[in-house]
Amino acid sequence: MSTILFTHSYFYRFDSKQWAFQQPYPPYGTMYAAALMRENGYKVHLFDTNLVEKTEEILPVLDKVQPNYLVIYDDGFNYLTKMCLTNMREAAFQMAKYGQERQCKVIVCSSDSTDHYQKYLNEGADFVILGEGEITLQELIAALEKKMTDFEHIMGIVYKQENKFIKTLKRPVLRQLDSLPNPAWDLVDITPYKKIWEASHGYFSLNIATTRGCPYKCNWCAKPIYGNRYNTRSPLRVANEIEQLIEQHGVRYFWMCDDIFGLKPNWVQEFRDIVQKKKLKFKYKIQSRVDLLLKEDNIDALAASGLHEVWVGAESGSQKILDAMDKGTKIEQIYEATKLLKSKGIRTCFFLQFGYLGETREDIDKTIQMVLDLMPDNIGISVSYPLPDTKFYEKVKAQLQEKQNWSDSDDLAMMYKGTYSTAYYRRLHRYVHKIYRKHLGFATLKNAVKNPFNLTKRQLRTALATFYYIPMAQIDAYKLKKLEIENS
Repeated sequence: MSTILFTHSYFYRFDSKQWAFQQPYPPYGTMYAAALMRENGYKVHLFDTNLVEKTEEILPVLDKVQPNYLVIYDDGFNYLTKMCLTNMREAAFQMAKYGQERQCKVIVCSSDSTDHYQKYLNEGADFVILGEGEITLQELIAALEKKMTDFEHIMGIVYKQENKFIKTLKRPVLRQLDSLPNPAWDLVDITPYKKIWEASHGYFSLNIATTRGCPYKCNWCAKPIYGNRYNTRSPLRVANEIEQLIEQHGVRYFWMCDDIFGLKPNWVQEFRDIVQKKKLKFKYKIQSRVDLLLKEDNIDALAASGLHEVWVGAESGSQKILDAMDKGTKIEQIYEATKLLKSKGIRTCFFLQFGYLGETREDIDKTIQMVLDLMPDNIGISVSYPLPDTKFYEKVKAQLQEKQNWSDSDDLAMMYKGTYSTAYYRRLHRYVHKIYRKHLGFATLKNAVKNPFNLTKRQLRTALATFYYIPMAQIDAYKLKKLEIENS
């Protein structure tokens, strides 16, 4: 059988913001595809780009392995790959050329290549897989092994023939996720990941997916890989994989990297029962929605199975903006879910989004007030980002200039005409973080006065940082007001 070298175009070290967090995760989606191809008898290797510094580091691997196929397969479970960051696209182009120079058939599967397949095919790729890739990849390589030259019968691909782009029929997403083998964890060197996590955070975390897709229709959210359907692995398969990773790597913390965790009725309850029956001891974090969390006894079931932290897409403290986004949630639900989660001892964190169409200073103030009212355990702030094939993208497409992608996730550029300028939103990002940290420091100081002997080193640092954030928040507020006047 032929040899396949898998890689991916997300270079964790290329992304300054993410590298600062020191929270790298293995390429879960790539490992899934590699596992399926190995199960079908191919010799499989993985070049993990996450922790390398240059694309050229793949060259000795290419020369040693001499693969028949170079598959650049991005992790569809990493939301950063949906953003189509320019640094990552250029890395994919370079690796495709390396493969082409060595007579490999180059196959690419990613959110960006699905949206911009022409660019990839013009830069060295022989085929681009559109959407979910495992079954398509299996069929494509089987056809190539048979020396076929007509590929129009293979659903979900695009390729060039006589300078024309040939795009085949769309492939339906896979519904029976348990039909796939577990990701090929043995292909990844876990040691450097573990060292980074333990040195920076004092514990080790790995990623695992339980579902694919999201049925909600927030109009700024793209789903180029798994679409609007919602398909799940069985709770038993997930628990078995967790058990295996605990035994093999001593990991006790997991990021459930689904778009939405636990949407299927009774899934979290069944998962809780299996975890308790197996007597598995671990913690995990998820992404979810406030309306979903408030259903039935979901929060109780999540807490009983080890939920430690949940990130919710709060987005805005203005109902007007949530409605404009087609978010489908209410401000009251954000307040209710946050208070309930905190009462169960679950860390509650907010994704916030500024700069959406029609946002005013009043809407911004409502979002800031919501943060200060609820004091989530952490916040992640971005500006609205137009992703291809979204309703939001269509609204602003005519305004998009030459820059249509961020270089990395710390870019925060406004790529369309919002209420304020890029400089304003970048300053707003800094101001909200500082005022949040200031209030967090005040709360810690109050607790320190009440319980001075129970203060941890981390809490002490948070308390002392208050005296930095007080003047810095005032400076940012002044600069923000100045930028607001300039924009008026």
